Amino acid sequence: MNNIIWTLKAFAELNPFELYQILRLRSEVFVVEQNCIFLDADDLDAQSLHLQGRSDGELIAYVRILPPGLCYAEPSIGRVVTSPPSRGTGAGKALMKKAIEETTAIYPNKSIKIGAQLYLKKFYEGFGFEQCSDMYMEDGIEHIKMLRK
Repeated sequence: MNNIIWTLKAFAELNPFELYQILRLRSEVFVVEQNCIFLDADDLDAQSLHLQGRSDGELIAYVRILPPGLCYAEPSIGRVVTSPPSRGTGAGKALMKKAIEETTAIYPNKSIKIGAQLYLKKFYEGFGFEQCSDMYMEDGIEHIKMLRK
């Protein structure tokens, strides 16, 4: 998928429209679609960078990049999400590729750690992540920690 326009912004740089779209997409997928009642606004957004992928002005892909020391000793990529209509188009792979590029540019020579839903293990392995924890439950969903060295 080549027509994605990427922007990376600090929380304070997000305008209200962007913030609304981000929170709406995250709620649509993580709360409604996954039928998981949890507080998505977890007080980590203000300290994170926000990578948005847009096509024709619509938010279709998003991650937040967390600095080292916020969740893990390593920098982290979290809240990885693509809009339901954009699935199967390569947007998710483009999102992870761009997120890794940005994280590596900001935090050179650092490993990247993620908390991944277990069913996405092979997807993340395709980007060089390796499982580094036992399976654990988070908000009723099986997760694992993964590290990309």
